[in-house]
Amino acid sequence: MSTTTVTVTGMTCGHCASSVREEIGQIPGVTGVTVDLASGRVDIDSTTDIDRTAIATAVDEAGYRLAD
Repeated sequence: MSTTTVTVTGMTCGHCASSVREEIGQIPGVTGVTVDLASGRVDIDSTTDIDRTAIATAVDEAGYRLAD
């Protein structure tokens, strides 16, 4: 099991967090997604290491961006 942590910018409400959680949760191998709305921190649990590009694409699909 692996955990990846990223920061997502632009989230302002619970719906934002749900959208990010849903999109990242669709990445193959992801087993759990925890979003801290206040800080933008997103912890992603997975069976293998997840490619940052896949995470960025999922976050973009949700309408947000990864912090650099």
